[in-house]
Amino acid sequence: MTEKELIAQCIKNNRTAQNELFRKYKDTLYFTSLKYCRNEADAEDNLHDAFITIFQKLRTFKNKGSFEGWMRRITIYKAIDKYKSKKPLNIELKDDILEEEVTVENEANLTLNQLLALIQNLPDQYRLVFNLYQMDGFSHKEIASLLNISEGTSKSNYHRAKLILREKIIEIYESLNPKAH
Repeated sequence: MTEKELIAQCIKNNRTAQNELFRKYKDTLYFTSLKYCRNEADAEDNLHDAFITIFQKLRTFKNKGSFEGWMRRITIYKAIDKYKSKKPLNIELKDDILEEEVTVENEANLTLNQLLALIQNLPDQYRLVFNLYQMDGFSHKEIASLLNISEGTSKSNYHRAKLILREKIIEIYESLNPKAH
């Protein structure tokens, strides 16, 4: 069954087609959820909620652009909606901190799962901004609009996330290579 046929069958509430669509994309969308959620349980909940919305909104997909990209955006927006409902504090740093460029290098040769765990442990707003900007290519203007924050707050939260990640990676590197420091 082609993607177009699969979508058409899902719109008709064909349970077999819906199950096939879920099996085909669940791993990709689960990984997307993991980037935005604090832990695996939250990611699973987000994945479930995203698929409910995907099935409800399938009729709105116009077969323009990537279907997978369309579903990823829904998955990301679901995670952001949950975050917004928690009424987070806006964390803003002074503009002068943005003048120093921070590069996060994986000197400790961490695995993808280890890096993901470090990202998941970032404070909520830092994690969301970092993933939206670094991993999914949103602009700070788009992030500001999505999270109801200023562009400056988005930039400073991204910068702070990079600082925290760099510090954690350095700690791990130094613990693995005690003679390196």
